[in-house]
Amino acid sequence: MKVKRSLMSAAGVLIVGVSVGVFKLASFGVDPFQSLVSGANQVIPVHYGTMFLLFSAVLLVFTILFDRHYIGVTTFVSLFLLGYVAEFTHEFLLGLFPDASMAVRVIAFLFGFTILCLGSSVYITADLGVSSYDSVALIMTNTWKWGQFKYIRICTDLTCVVCGCLLFLLGGGALRDVPSIIGVGTIATAFCMGPLIDFFNRTVAVPLLHGSNPAAQ
Repeated sequence: MKVKRSLMSAAGVLIVGVSVGVFKLASFGVDPFQSLVSGANQVIPVHYGTMFLLFSAVLLVFTILFDRHYIGVTTFVSLFLLGYVAEFTHEFLLGLFPDASMAVRVIAFLFGFTILCLGSSVYITADLGVSSYDSVALIMTNTWKWGQFKYIRICTDLTCVVCGCLLFLLGGGALRDVPSIIGVGTIATAFCMGPLIDFFNRTVAVPLLHGSNPAAQ
């Protein structure tokens, strides 16, 4: 079981990293947490992977303070590698599709969004730690008992979207360029990611972890 959890955790983080790169190719806006990081990147123009690391570290402190159960090997793998995997994937896809058509962008968004939720579900279910951002909604749900995960996640995602937009504009970004980090894809993700992760938990990740043993679930 430990080996299976480890494999699921590694696969989940890798899938999420790739999905973010695919999101960037789609150019319908990135996922909510990435929109926050991108907005802050406009204020502090450092390497994107470095900015991602800084934000994740701040949220890691939050997790340490309120529920260390969510800190594990997955937390640190995502902390140090996810941003760089996303950037590598984006650059690779730009080489394949330097002038992506609308059809390619739509397919990229649908594919990226689906695997983002699937990857998140897989490594959350593996329970070897989660990304520092995912821990926020999980702590509010399971530790503080504020409500169901899918609804709490919608609230945290929308908070990221609003803050990302404000930071982008504060950093001198033009209003017309806001859709580059916060677009229809970002809004759709903010409202749908929590419910879809919940769906993948029930239909894919938990059955994958426990197989046909219902008692283990």
